Amino acid sequence: MPAEQVQTLIIGGGQAGLAMSHRLKQRGCAHLVLERQRIAERWRSERWDGLRFQFPNWSVRLPDFPFAHVDPDGFAASAEILDYITAYATFVAPPIRCGVAVTSLRCRDGANGFVAETCEGTIEAANVVVATGPYQRGVIPNLLRDEACGFQVHASRYANPSQLPPGAVLVVGSGASGAQIAEELFRAGRRVYLSVGRHTRLPRRYRGRDLIWWLSAMGIDQTPVEERGPSRLLPVISGAYGGHTIDFRRFAAEGVTLLGRVVAAHDGRIDFAPDLADSLAGGDAVYSGFLDMADAHVERRRLEMPEDPAARAVLTDPRCVTEPLRRLDLRGDGIGAAIWATGYGVDFGWIDIPVLDAQGEPIHRHGITAVPGLYFLGLQWLSKMNSSFLSGVGDDAAVLADHIAARA
Repeated sequence: MPAEQVQTLIIGGGQAGLAMSHRLKQRGCAHLVLERQRIAERWRSERWDGLRFQFPNWSVRLPDFPFAHVDPDGFAASAEILDYITAYATFVAPPIRCGVAVTSLRCRDGANGFVAETCEGTIEAANVVVATGPYQRGVIPNLLRDEACGFQVHASRYANPSQLPPGAVLVVGSGASGAQIAEELFRAGRRVYLSVGRHTRLPRRYRGRDLIWWLSAMGIDQTPVEERGPSRLLPVISGAYGGHTIDFRRFAAEGVTLLGRVVAAHDGRIDFAPDLADSLAGGDAVYSGFLDMADAHVERRRLEMPEDPAARAVLTDPRCVTEPLRRLDLRGDGIGAAIWATGYGVDFGWIDIPVLDAQGEPIHRHGITAVPGLYFLGLQWLSKMNSSFLSGVGDDAAVLADHIAARA
């Protein structure tokens, strides 16, 4: 069968792919969107039932399409975000084909452009935008593969407490997902062990304003990728239970047992590093440094904002910090399940074009690769901090759309 010809092929039908389609439509650029499953599939099948979006409702937006809400300071459930993205797809009305997976992408032999092999045939395109997002593959260490813990699941496959067998639960990972899941479990009456590593702790609210307001007011969300610091940790924030600051010492005071990093597993036992106090101190340093920045911004701008001394209160170190556990016996401690909130990796092994580094990460500048016509969209820090925010992906899509239009 002859290959189908398109001007621009967008791979991925989530918020990034939809925003890209919208921007190309605005510029009169012909294109086709391919989605391997359904629109916004990860919001459908890789979010737990009780998840609350980490951004307040007032800050949720996609290009030219406001998010309808009744409580600007509330936090939407994942189903509400899914409905919003689905409604955005109706608004954009992209030329999209769902259920079509791209199995390989290569440069066209002896000519400019690209060849995409799909489950429904071959497509040739002058431009390709890879908009599959940053959360493609859940990372699970192999430490417990042969251990006695019978139920293990990545956070992307966790649904709710009733999904888990009886017994205590070990949550590994202290990012936003690990913190929210651990809190949900202990509120549901489960015995919870939480393995805490290095983390970036920030306030949910400070001096009457949400964290997202502060990021915008101080211009932090516009920080270009060239000025990004060495840390690759995402902030530990939560929109659950009305939205509140994550404080692991408070978790411990309410009954969660904090542990250091997992370092080894053998014979049904798990060993933890003696680094819990250091990890908490590192999170505290980031947290207090951010409050200092906010206070300096208030003073510099002479803003009328109430002081917030409670935000700087530090709870006493619990016993699990002063006398940390170094080992758990899965059977002896009654642990029936382990949840790996250990992050995600990209999966671009299907791209047979020299635009990936040794770790499989795309090599690009603000989404534009060195191969003419090949682009990436929706990745963390694509051009600036808010590149992977719902509110930021449209700006990056506009830049790429201008680039594509100029090529035409």
